[in-house]
Amino acid sequence: MTMGSGSGAVAGGPARHIPVLARRAVDWLAVRPGGLYVDATFGGGGYARAILQTAHSRVIGIDRDPVAIAQGAALLTAAQDRLALFEDRFSNLESIVGGANQIDGIVFDLGVSSMQLDEAARGFSFRLDGPLDMRMSGRGPSAADVIARAGERELAAIISGLGEERRARAVARAIVRARDKGVIDSTRALAEIVSAVMPARDRAIHPATRTFQALRIFVNNELSELGLGLTAAERVLKASGRLVVVAFHSLEDRIVKNFLTKRSRIPAGSRHRPGATAAPATFRVLTRRPETPDESELAANPRARSAKLRAAERTEAPTRNDDADNLLPRLPRLSDIVRGAA
Repeated sequence: MTMGSGSGAVAGGPARHIPVLARRAVDWLAVRPGGLYVDATFGGGGYARAILQTAHSRVIGIDRDPVAIAQGAALLTAAQDRLALFEDRFSNLESIVGGANQIDGIVFDLGVSSMQLDEAARGFSFRLDGPLDMRMSGRGPSAADVIARAGERELAAIISGLGEERRARAVARAIVRARDKGVIDSTRALAEIVSAVMPARDRAIHPATRTFQALRIFVNNELSELGLGLTAAERVLKASGRLVVVAFHSLEDRIVKNFLTKRSRIPAGSRHRPGATAAPATFRVLTRRPETPDESELAANPRARSAKLRAAERTEAPTRNDDADNLLPRLPRLSDIVRGAA
């Protein structure tokens, strides 16, 4: 990809969304003058803005949310030709950046952003009444489509597998009973249905938290996207390029941890294939344990309490051919559940 080399620090207006662990993430990227970096989850542009403070650095910003890309216009103008924005999925990293071994560093900030949560019309939050949507791109089947069409067993598998909700079967049963009486198409309606079947003793967090998380992840195919994004990052990073991932719940973090563990170890030889050559490690893990927010970050952003940052450095080894599919939970497919939905 051809980009210019303007040198000034970039402000681009105030960021609405302050990335969690932003300073430490940028520190782990080890941004250097003239380097080319990817902000794979552009959001409010916080990471991109921080990277662009290094003279002559360049950033490719990616987000599937058209609202995020549109709101990046001020930063795009301020950065002149040092920033390029793409409305796309980060699983398409290789085609976006123009091939393998192109990039000096990539940062992923996973999950839903504060901008999305705070906009009732997007339907991500049980705290704000709005349409039961949850689509990051605004395209494809919505959460309301899943609620309307999925069978009780499928709903229970989604809520248990992606929300880690212990009472998933009771929640799924309540949803099916409620939809027999009328359409469930608002966040408040679904939150009330879920809350009604949750014991009061389990309410350390809002009773609908895990169900909403599961539906959002399922609708946006987030875990599969993460697996594809990590393997794409392996392909596009240069030797010594840095990968930084900030995850917000155990499912995401487990996938990142297992991917980096697998890619940073040289597989043991097999007694059944003594002559086989082990694939060399493609990453060197930089964070022995995940970094977490400090007290000042938690005070500024309470939503940061579950964030974990992991960082790794690309080696000179060739990309491995195996993918990350075996790291993902087995669940119903969205296309099968909502076949024919707009």
